[in-house]
Amino acid sequence: MQNIFMLDDLDRALVHALHIDGRATFSRIGSVLGVSTQTVARRYQRLRERASLRVVGLAGPHRAGRAQWMLRLTASPATAQTLAVALARRADTSWVKLASGGTEIVAIVDTPADSDHALLMHDIPRAASVTAVSAHYLLHIYLGGPTAWPGRLHVLTDQQRRDLTPGLDHADGALTSADDALLAALGRDGRATHAELASATGWSASTVARRMAELRASGALFYDLEVDDSLFGATTKALLWMSVIPGRLDEVATALTEHQELAFVAATTGPTNLVADALCTDPAALHRYLVHRIGPLDGIRHLETAPVLRTVKAAGPLSRA
Repeated sequence: MQNIFMLDDLDRALVHALHIDGRATFSRIGSVLGVSTQTVARRYQRLRERASLRVVGLAGPHRAGRAQWMLRLTASPATAQTLAVALARRADTSWVKLASGGTEIVAIVDTPADSDHALLMHDIPRAASVTAVSAHYLLHIYLGGPTAWPGRLHVLTDQQRRDLTPGLDHADGALTSADDALLAALGRDGRATHAELASATGWSASTVARRMAELRASGALFYDLEVDDSLFGATTKALLWMSVIPGRLDEVATALTEHQELAFVAATTGPTNLVADALCTDPAALHRYLVHRIGPLDGIRHLETAPVLRTVKAAGPLSRA
């Protein structure tokens, strides 16, 4: 008989705690949650093995000199998965998804702001079955990045949240090319020790700790959490491409950030100017959301719904395993 893994209240509390501070020590988390350090460590390891949990350190989404694009590729079902995996293996991609019955690949690509963006298309793996390609510049992220999907964040009390929130002094640290090795290591494991990060960067452990504190305080570095959202009830996922009257764009996007069903909202270039990532319990719940929450919003002239079948790559790089 198949063993179905389910989260309990402590698992959910641990996930919530790691969203607040991805590098919080197990002893600190245990103290706030009222359990032992060993219990937190065991649960963390179990979530890594059974729920694909991973903490990743990422560059702030609005860092200077960088641009983010959302690519949409249409291909035959026979080759779409291979193409999605090829895109996922690239160091400059994140959130690679198979959508629309397995015939569409969506990916976010990070590029230098002053690069020739036409090269985005030339760098895409060649496949005769690719029938359409479009690129949409992410102009503004309203929800996502450092802001977690609220569907995971309904466990801890206000006091527990305050106790776990790290105290950060304001800093003006900006990412430079010297931080590339640090970012690469944190992208693989946001909870890597200072000693491990020192080995990866060639810096001393104290330099690593100081630099991470500077970048985090300035917002140039944040920590995200990858975990199987189906364990939180999100078994039906869809990308929503919306065409919004320009004068109402900010109003509509801001309203969408209050919707518990959404994990990502961004303004883009292209035929549609707003994209959102919806997570719902089932198709009926998605239908209700579209009709009763999206439908009444003034200013949306057109809505395209693309069901997401699988996330091939999340925020961090693919596992080496």
